[in-house]
Amino acid sequence: MFTEKQILDAQSKVKSGADFPELILTFKKLGIERYEHFVEDGSNVYHGKNNYSVRVEHNQNHILVSEFSSTEALKKALTIHQQGNSDYPTFCKDAGEAGVDKWVTDLISMTVTYIDKKGKILLVENIPVKK
Repeated sequence: MFTEKQILDAQSKVKSGADFPELILTFKKLGIERYEHFVEDGSNVYHGKNNYSVRVEHNQNHILVSEFSSTEALKKALTIHQQGNSDYPTFCKDAGEAGVDKWVTDLISMTVTYIDKKGKILLVENIPVKK
């Protein structure tokens, strides 16, 4: 099964949202099926087969997550990030300002679901597949 070191090694190669599809391919090769990212503290929980999971804590500044969510603000932040015009910490801050509490990346269905503090789904986005 995958380890924290393997996950961190894969993430170290990502410079912007434009690199995300390659990261997903690497995660799939490691056996990761789904992961949750918690915006406030930056932690992630990676899930694989047979209830296997690894929690990865990140040393980041606390991000304030707005009580009021905005799908439009999230879409704007995503567009900027996916075009390679923001780094990951900036995207996380922008997502928090848009009210995103967490996102769930499903490597089986190849989707990312953005969820606010009330559990409302703000956006479900398909993960682009590299050809």
